[in-house]
Amino acid sequence: MTIIVTGGAGFIGSNFIYYMMEHHPEYRIICLDKLTYAGNIRTLEPVLDNENFRFIKLDICDRAGVYALFEEEKPDIIVNFAAESHVDRSIASPEVFLQTNIIGTSVLLDACRKYGAHFHQVSTDEVYGDLPLDCNAMFTEDSPLKPSSPYSSSKASADLLVLAYHRTYGLPVTISRCSNNYGSYQFPEKLIPLMILNALQDKPLPVYEQGLNVRDWLYVEDHCKAIDMILHHGKIGEVYNIGGHNEMRNIDIVKMICRELGKSESLITFVEDRNGHDLRYAIDNTKI
Repeated sequence: MTIIVTGGAGFIGSNFIYYMMEHHPEYRIICLDKLTYAGNIRTLEPVLDNENFRFIKLDICDRAGVYALFEEEKPDIIVNFAAESHVDRSIASPEVFLQTNIIGTSVLLDACRKYGAHFHQVSTDEVYGDLPLDCNAMFTEDSPLKPSSPYSSSKASADLLVLAYHRTYGLPVTISRCSNNYGSYQFPEKLIPLMILNALQDKPLPVYEQGLNVRDWLYVEDHCKAIDMILHHGKIGEVYNIGGHNEMRNIDIVKMICRELGKSESLITFVEDRNGHDLRYAIDNTKI
């Protein structure tokens, strides 16, 4: 089995590579990564010399480069983690999100059609929009897509494209939509690593508004385990939600970090809210 992992030098992608190499040491894993600011080749140093691992620096939008890699490696499965993913950055500069998350996905889908590979799209619960704070509702796979930001809109567009390739061309595809991940190697623009690093240096801890927005937190290795399960047991053409059933308000996460590090909550600084800020995410993962 040969698997190409796009975005494999990033946070979730690198954790997935480690997970697969531990649980399926006989598989050949090819990491394709452009090495943007959020990708770090040093994260993969422990496996760079493994005979079943290969790293390729490549942009998924580079059609010729992607086709050449597929021609050489003849992959069985593509797991697409490659994406621009920070909401604030998408609000400031949406075009790069559209290019990578939509056009890049289309290049990979065309390569899978040409070379006969299964395509797995790693998506997000943000494609569903948000839920009210004062309810017990959760997103299911049948929830309508109502993205709020350029980031989530680009991911929703990619998901629809993936499903269209399955219906139109019969391409074997699966999609997973996860809640907020946390764990090793996460770039410190996201809430948990940013708060930890700032707190350790006694810097301000910026929290939007009053920090009442709720997220469902998922440990990254649990996410990797779920994707592995989908690749081996999922139904072609299906979408699977992956959640942790760990709903917490942002302010409570930040206060927890202060307690664990022995830092004063006086470091917390409330800042102007993000445009279109989603109130609450909650995943119903009954299907998976």
